[in-house]
Amino acid sequence: MEMINCKVNGIAVSVPKGATILEAARAAGVEIPTLCYMKKMNEIGACRICVVEATGARGLVTACVYPVNEGMEIRTNTPKVREARKTTLELILSTHDKSCLSCPRSTNCELQTLCYEYGVDAKAFEGFKPTYAIDYSTPHLVRNNNKCILCRRCVAACREQFVSVIGANNRGIDTCIGQAFDISLAETPCISCGQCTVVCPTAALTERDDTDKVWEALSDPDKHVVVQTAPSIRATLGECFGMPVGTNVEGKMVAALRRLGFEQVFDTDTAADFTIVEEATELLGRVKNGGVLPMITSCSPGWIKFCEYYYPEQLAHLSSCKSPQQMGGALLKTYWADKMGYDPKDVFVVSIMPCTAKKFEVGRDDMSAAGDGIPDVDVALTTRELARMIGRAGLKFTALPDEDFDPAFGVDTGAAVIFGATGGVMEAALRTANDVLTGKDNKSIDFAEVRGMEGVKEATYDIAGMQIKVAVASGAKNAKAVMDKIKSGEADWTFVEIMGCPGGCVNGGGQPIQPQHVRDTVDLKGLRAKALYDQDAAMPVRKSHKNPIIKEVYDNYFGGSYGCEKAHHALHTSYVARKRYGK
Repeated sequence: MEMINCKVNGIAVSVPKGATILEAARAAGVEIPTLCYMKKMNEIGACRICVVEATGARGLVTACVYPVNEGMEIRTNTPKVREARKTTLELILSTHDKSCLSCPRSTNCELQTLCYEYGVDAKAFEGFKPTYAIDYSTPHLVRNNNKCILCRRCVAACREQFVSVIGANNRGIDTCIGQAFDISLAETPCISCGQCTVVCPTAALTERDDTDKVWEALSDPDKHVVVQTAPSIRATLGECFGMPVGTNVEGKMVAALRRLGFEQVFDTDTAADFTIVEEATELLGRVKNGGVLPMITSCSPGWIKFCEYYYPEQLAHLSSCKSPQQMGGALLKTYWADKMGYDPKDVFVVSIMPCTAKKFEVGRDDMSAAGDGIPDVDVALTTRELARMIGRAGLKFTALPDEDFDPAFGVDTGAAVIFGATGGVMEAALRTANDVLTGKDNKSIDFAEVRGMEGVKEATYDIAGMQIKVAVASGAKNAKAVMDKIKSGEADWTFVEIMGCPGGCVNGGGQPIQPQHVRDTVDLKGLRAKALYDQDAAMPVRKSHKNPIIKEVYDNYFGGSYGCEKAHHALHTSYVARKRYGK
C-alpha cells in the first residue's frame, strides 16, 4: 500500500494514498470538528465546520473531502481557522430554533457543543428565519425542521437503509429536509427504524416521547404497572450516564426501574425464549410438511414493515411468531394476569426497547392476546427515554446497587441475551434445533459462523443428517439483498434471520446517541454485542428450551406442547401488504 507522509500541527504522520485531511488528523490524534460528515456514508463537505489550512491550497479547505498530498503541512487550530468555524456556526444559528433549555438534545447536541467551544454569538446574524410546522404524524418519530441544519446525515442514513423517504426540497434559503411533495412522514413507506435519529446532530429528528404516559400510569392506583426490558438495553443504558461503551448495567437498570415505581420488573429475555421454541416448532413444521421456505424471523418490527412495503408478495416467508416485546406483553396480560388474579385491562405493560419501530409495533393489528381490544403492550420506550426518566426522578444511576429481575419472568437464558446482536436469534434457534433434531443435550452450542457485524452471513450445519442452510442479515439494505435472492429463486436457505438496524438491536434507532466522531472511530456495535456474548458465556442455562418458565407456562396454562392452539392464539400474529405512497 502506497503511503503519503504529511504533518498535522507539526506531528509527522503517514496515511494511505487517497486519505483525506480528516483521516490524517485522526491518525495524528487530532479531532477536527464536523457536523455533516459520516464515514463512508455522507462525505460531502457541506457544513464547512471542518475547514483547515494546508500547504498548496489557496484558501481554507474542508478536511473531510480534501486529499492529503506528499509533504503537506496541515494546521487545524490557527486564528484564521477558528474564526472561520465560529462565523459558520453563527450563520447556522441565524436560522436555528435556539430553544435549547427545553430541547430533548440539550447537553447532547453536537451543534450546541461546538457553539460553546467556539464562543459564538447567537445573535451575530439576525434576519430572515423560516418557520416549519412540526411533523407529529407518526407514532415513533417527531420531525422539527426548525432545528435542522441541512447536514443531510438523516438523508444518508435513510438511503443506506434503502428507504430514502426523505431528501432535500426546494433551493436557497427555502431548502429543507422533508418528504416528496411535502407529504407527512406517515404517508411514506418509512420503516420506523429510527436510524435517522441517532445520526442527527441536533433535535431535528427525535423519537416520540411517551414518558408522560408512563408517569401517568405509575400514578394510577388502579393500574398494575409492570415493565420489561429488551436484551440489548443492559449493554447500552450505561452510556447515557457516562459509563464506558459495552458496560453491562443489568443490575443497576433493574434497581432504577424499581425506584421509578414499577410494580414488577421483568426481563424480555424470557419472552425471547418463548419466541425461540415457537419459532423452532413452526420451522420444523414447515420442513416436515412442505411449508414455505426459507422461513424468516419476525423479531424486528422495522424489518417486518420493510417486507410489508417492499416485498409484500414474500410475506408467506415470515414466521407468524410475535416479537419478544409482543410475546412478553401477551404473556403478562394472559398467563401472569391469570396467575395474579388481575383483570388484564388493569395491567399496564411498559417495554424498554432499543428501537423506535417498537413504538409503531405496539399499535399493530392482531396484537391483543387478552382480547377485547386490550393491547399486548401499552407503551414502548426507547433506551433514551428511560434515561430521561431516571434523570428526572433524581436517581444516581452509577451509585445504585445491583438487583435481580422479578422471578415470574425474570428467568432468562444465554440464548435470549444474545438476541440483541445480529445473528443472536439465529444462534439461539440453532441451539434449540440441534437438541430437538438430535434428541440430545448437546454441549457444543456456539455457532460462531453467524456472529459478527458483517451485513450478510451464511452458514451450513449438518444436524442429525440434515443440511441446515442459514443466512443472517442486518440493516434494510442487506435485507434487500437477501430478499432479492429469495425472490429470484437463487436462495436455498432453510432459515433466515433479518434485523432492520445494522448490527441488530445494539445499534437500534432508540439507543444512546453518541457524537458522530465517536460513531466513526469506535466500534459501538461490536463493544455492545460483546457485553451480551460475555453474559451468555457465563450463564448456567444457555438454551431457550431449558428455561423452566417455558415448561411451567405450557404445562399449566397453555395446556399443550409448543405451537398448541392456545399458545398460537397468544403468541402469533399476522401481516399486511402495505402500499407505498398511496399507490
